[in-house]
Amino acid sequence: MDLVASISGLQQAKVAGQIQTAVAKKVLDQQKSDGAAAIQLLEAASGGVGTAGDELVAAATGLGGTLDTYA
Repeated sequence: MDLVASISGLQQAKVAGQIQTAVAKKVLDQQKSDGAAAIQLLEAASGGVGTAGDELVAAATGLGGTLDTYA
């Protein structure tokens, strides 16, 4: 009877290990997704700062508001 209990315990441990691995993989995938989203937010924010700054300078000085196409 001890042999059957040992085999059963081994199977349960194997299944528990597979479940833990699957959960860890899902957590890692979610963290990668969150990291990618954070990087996109940072890139969008850093790109918008330069554009916003240019627009503020143009509005304050009047430079860059029009384009002279006559040469």
